[in-house]
Amino acid sequence: MNRKFTKTQRLVGTAVLVALVIVLQTIGSGIRLGPFTPTLSLVPIIIGAILFGPLTGGVLGLVFSIIVLVSVVSGADAGGAIMFAQNPAATVSIVLLKGTVAGLISGLAVDKLSSKSMTGAVAVAAVAAPICNTGIFCIGVLIFFYDLISSWGQAAGFESAFVYVIMGLIGVNFLVELILDLVLVPVIVRVINAVRRSS
Repeated sequence: MNRKFTKTQRLVGTAVLVALVIVLQTIGSGIRLGPFTPTLSLVPIIIGAILFGPLTGGVLGLVFSIIVLVSVVSGADAGGAIMFAQNPAATVSIVLLKGTVAGLISGLAVDKLSSKSMTGAVAVAAVAAPICNTGIFCIGVLIFFYDLISSWGQAAGFESAFVYVIMGLIGVNFLVELILDLVLVPVIVRVINAVRRSS
């Protein structure tokens, strides 16, 4: 994708998106669906990846991941705090990786697909981010925290750790994130592009 932005526009745009990620993640942490919260901050991460490229998407994803990690380490995220107490290195790795990769993959999707269809590229980016964010989390907890997740699943009445991760921990959260991203990201990108063309 040919991104025609000056260095100043990129810096200012990235700074605004970083601020949005921080605000949305902080506010969003108070909205709960089951044991986890929907990740509202994926929207500015995807927008940054679309407008400014994979590197910006990765940086925004890392900012999001650091905020999540602070809530985990501080105990504000109770489930994450239990995981951190059991295996700090795995918890830190999962948290930092999932957001960063989500931003990078969104930007790469746009780079690869925008020459064929910008609408399709934006849609793929909007779908890729929550899939990466959620997928890396699922894989990580099943590999490093299988016994812990199994005990949580049994206590919640689920037949297996895998079913608990999919239905208990993720479930509605993932669907809400996916729908929000698919609806909001293309609209916001169109508005930004319209403003750019008129300026």
